[in-house]
Amino acid sequence: MGGYAKDGREYITVLTHGQRTPAPWLNVISNGEFGFQVSESGSGYTWSENSRENQLTPWSNDPVSDPAGEAFFLRDEQSGELWTPTALPIRVESTTYIACHGQGYTRFESATHGIATDLIQFVSWHDPVKLSICTVENRSSQAREISLTAYLEWVLGASKATSSAYVVTEIDAGTGAMLAHNAWNAEFGERYAFADLCSQQTAWSADRTEFLGRNGGVGQPAGLAHGMVLSNRVGAAMDPCCAMQTTFKLMPKERKQFTFFSARRQTNRHRSN
Repeated sequence: MGGYAKDGREYITVLTHGQRTPAPWLNVISNGEFGFQVSESGSGYTWSENSRENQLTPWSNDPVSDPAGEAFFLRDEQSGELWTPTALPIRVESTTYIACHGQGYTRFESATHGIATDLIQFVSWHDPVKLSICTVENRSSQAREISLTAYLEWVLGASKATSSAYVVTEIDAGTGAMLAHNAWNAEFGERYAFADLCSQQTAWSADRTEFLGRNGGVGQPAGLAHGMVLSNRVGAAMDPCCAMQTTFKLMPKERKQFTFFSARRQTNRHRSN
C-alpha cells in the first residue's frame, strides 16, 4: 500500500477500501524550533521549541485509533454531507486516500462527493508557523456550495488534561486571528499561540464542547451537522479549541485555494499579523 517515488524523495501511501497501515506512518517536520508530526491518515500534533512540554495541539501515543487533534472538514451546504480531505477523522470507504511524505512537507489527495482536494502541510523555514494549503476543486456537473472548517484543540502545555482549564482565547481585532494564551505555563506562559484562515473565516468557535457536542467526537461533530452555524464564542472557562469556517461556491471545474496557519509568538500578541 505504499512505496518510494520521485527517486526516493517521497514515500507514498495509497489507502483504498478497507486498507489501513499496521501503525501510523509518520512524517516529522520541523525547522529546529517549531514543528509538527503527521500520519498517513492526517492525524498528528504541533509543538513549539519543546515537543513534550510545549504542545500547541495534543500528542497521542495510541497507534490503533490514531486520534486527530487537528483536522479539516468539508460540508456540502445543500445536502449536509460531511467529509474530510484525509482518511481521518471521517473516512469514506469508497474513496482512495493518497498521502505523500516528503522532506519538509506532506501532501494529501482525495476525491469524494464530486469534490477533489489537495492538502499540503509544511512549516516556515525560519518562523514558528505551520501552514496548511488546501485546494478544493468541483469535479461534478453542478454548481456547489461548500464550507471548509479548520479545527484544532489547544493544549499550550505538557498535556491537554492539565493545561486546558487555563487556556484563554480571543479574536484579534486587527487580523481576525484567534489568539490562545496559557498564563499558567511556567516556562512559556508569556507567549501567545494563534490560528488564522487568512482572514477568510466567516464563523468560528473556541468551545470544543459546542463543536463536538456532549460526549461527541471528531468523527461526527455536532457543530457541523446540517444547518448548524458556529457561535463565534471565545473566552475563558471552556474546553478550548479553534474551529474556523468559511463558505464558498464552486462552479463545475472551478477550484479555490485556502491557507490555514497556526503558530506561536513571543509576548507581543499583536505580532500575529
